[in-house]
Amino acid sequence: MSNQASIEQKLQSALAPVHLEVVNESHMHNVPPGSESHFKVVVVSAAFDGKMLVARHRMVNEILAEDLQRIHALALHTYTPEEWAERGQAPQSPPCQGGGKQQ
Repeated sequence: MSNQASIEQKLQSALAPVHLEVVNESHMHNVPPGSESHFKVVVVSAAFDGKMLVARHRMVNEILAEDLQRIHALALHTYTPEEWAERGQAPQSPPCQGGGKQQ
């Protein structure tokens, strides 16, 4: 199973999100083609209700503990359904600033 599919499956199962995006952003970094090393995750779940941002991120990190051994970077955007209704989208990832990536 790919890293992306594993992340998606575990978050779906553990958090029952109303919205989930798992984006492989490895192509934006200095890694071989086809790599699965850099991900952006947008997850909207009622499981985050009443939790501070750090607690939400800890929840996701615990769910993905095994996967985090195989990837280099994970950008997390965690929202409650109410927050998502107000926001409607996650911020864009900035361009890679290191590692020799040619712009």
